[in-house]
Amino acid sequence: MKNNYLLNVVGPTAIGKTSLAINLAKKFNTEILSADSRQFYKEMRIGTAVPSTEELRVAKHHFIQHISIEDNYNVGDFESEAIQKLKEIFQDHDLAIMVGGSGLYTKSVLQGLDYFPDVPSEIRHNLNLKFEEEGLLPLQQELQKHDPEYYKIADVENPQRVIRSLEVCIASGKPYSSYLNQPNKQRNFIPISIGLTADREIIYNRINRRVDLMMKEGLLEEAEKLFPQRDLNALNTVGYKELFSFLEGEISLETAIAEIKKNTRRFAKRQLTWFRKDQDIHWFDFKTPPEEIQEFIEVKIAE
Repeated sequence: MKNNYLLNVVGPTAIGKTSLAINLAKKFNTEILSADSRQFYKEMRIGTAVPSTEELRVAKHHFIQHISIEDNYNVGDFESEAIQKLKEIFQDHDLAIMVGGSGLYTKSVLQGLDYFPDVPSEIRHNLNLKFEEEGLLPLQQELQKHDPEYYKIADVENPQRVIRSLEVCIASGKPYSSYLNQPNKQRNFIPISIGLTADREIIYNRINRRVDLMMKEGLLEEAEKLFPQRDLNALNTVGYKELFSFLEGEISLETAIAEIKKNTRRFAKRQLTWFRKDQDIHWFDFKTPPEEIQEFIEVKIAE
């Protein structure tokens, strides 16, 4: 019986994951699953760095702009759909590629989601009400008190994530992190995880340049079109929420751009914190030639 392999390409935003994944997809003649939860939405293109038309033409991608910002879609939905798509890909290929910087989404495919207790709707309602009335900061502080370990690695700028972890803490009386890292689900593939990295200053410079390029490509115009729907959770995303503040007259455009860069740098730091805890990831400098990484993969498959 043949072995199937899932090549998992991870790393911080703007490090070059898309380019590497496409190069490897050409080398191994296979298809790519995007595990970047910001690229799922068809209305968001520039601010989520969706692969270009040419890049999508070079290698077949899945889970790119496949849902609407108005759809109710979560990591559990992605897990089940991604596993089904991999079954289809493995009918014709021995290797598939998954690429993205959303750690929880890649983890759901590689290991399965952790079990969490049911949460009474009243708890969720009260937390959402507190968010509406007092903002995100009090919830962040409460999460830090209930679960300081998870707070260190959580995307604490994402209200949905903060509320979700808090409601589990309150409902169970246990830290949210105590429900993480449960026994893995059985999968029909062998994972090979590749991480791209660079010195922090290089990562931050790449992020700053990417934001400037997004603005030149029309990110502000994209945000203007989405402004009427700004309260949707999908749009509570770095690159859009800062421009919404500008469009509401709260800050200047210059400040909004600076905030996008700052918040993206913070996001990249959290991504690295998450991925560095995974001892199975083999790290390469972002300038490593694709041929060298391809050779590493071929050696892993031959083992």
